[in-house]
Amino acid sequence: MFNKILKILSLDKTGFTLWMISLGAVVGAFFFTSGNDFLSLLGTIIGVTSLIYLAKGYVIGQVLIIIFSLFYAVVSYKNQYYGEMITYLFMTAPMAFIALIQWMKNPYGETNEVKVRSKLTTGHTIFLIISSILVTAIFYFILKVLGNASLLVSTLSITTSYVAAYLTAARVPYYALGYALNDVVLIILWVAASIKSSENIPLLVNFSVFLMNDLYGFISWKKMEKRQKNI
Repeated sequence: MFNKILKILSLDKTGFTLWMISLGAVVGAFFFTSGNDFLSLLGTIIGVTSLIYLAKGYVIGQVLIIIFSLFYAVVSYKNQYYGEMITYLFMTAPMAFIALIQWMKNPYGETNEVKVRSKLTTGHTIFLIISSILVTAIFYFILKVLGNASLLVSTLSITTSYVAAYLTAARVPYYALGYALNDVVLIILWVAASIKSSENIPLLVNFSVFLMNDLYGFISWKKMEKRQKNI
């Protein structure tokens, strides 16, 4: 029975176990704080689920990231984190869509996995560096004008999100480390929000779980890279 469930979900035992732990953590944190923002809870459930499938290199992970971006944008707006809202609506979601197209165009053989690219070309690396600087500068001034809470942290979140999203579309394993760094930034951001209101604790737990899942994603992708090269 258990093996049938794993087959239906297209997960191995490690991925399924991590998914269950992640869901338990975010749902537990929600009810522990007597939360009533079920939209936020649904968003976090979608978010942690997306990372499990991204770690496996499955296209469905990109679809879930797009959906999560919409939920997270709403929550960020409510907390006056306009940088997060703008980032997820106008950068993370569109780039996840681009990644979705790229992953669909580059499957690994007859499997559900995306074909892993070991590293960026020199041209892509130069473009990533220049575009990251431009994105950071542009969003910094936009957020400053909007009076965004935690300006510097939010700006850093934009930079790390952009780099991670770019590497995801490029199908490079280091995308996961980019998102892990972004998770650390977001943990700092939501610590401040949780001090103001306990209702934000579930999001703090959410990004702590994201950090764990993204580190798992990096390990998983390196295994995928090695397996695809050896076959």
